[in-house]
Amino acid sequence: MALVLSISGSPSPTSRTARLLRHLDAKLAARGHDVKPLDVRSLPSGALTGADVSHPAIVDVARLIDSADGVVIGTPVYKAAYSGLLKSLLDLLPQFALADKTVLPLATGGTNAHVLAIDYALRPVLSSMGASHITQGWFVLDRHITVEQDGAVTVDPAAAGPLDQVLEQFSAALDRAALIATPAA
Repeated sequence: MALVLSISGSPSPTSRTARLLRHLDAKLAARGHDVKPLDVRSLPSGALTGADVSHPAIVDVARLIDSADGVVIGTPVYKAAYSGLLKSLLDLLPQFALADKTVLPLATGGTNAHVLAIDYALRPVLSSMGASHITQGWFVLDRHITVEQDGAVTVDPAAAGPLDQVLEQFSAALDRAALIATPAA
């Protein structure tokens, strides 16, 4: 069983991105992974904007990442890039915080014009942070995410199928990494 840290980089308290991630967290848990959710917006703003790498909350996040086998990073797309809030956190982490990690980048946005934000904005940063394997990312249109009255999330079939495939690839990569890391008896 892999430990997965699921990070939402959305600044919104009613974020479709965060709700989609929590929906996917449940799917990863059903595949046998231990998933820990983290909403960057819940971290102290002073630590993020003041670049306080020694703040206990930032130190805790670095420890969580260090202990994780995999990291799911979700972000809304603003101005053709990932959120500034996510950038603030990533900037405070150690240079190779993602070394030996399997990473799944996800993004949400209002138009298909932003679909390349994962590959041209987020993936290079994740790579520079030493991620050992960045799986195929996925972009979901906001209109394909429905939040029900009870908080349940429904993903339009046009996005649900491919999203399930991406999750399966991420889960399989975590399983392969665990096999490699486990010495033969």
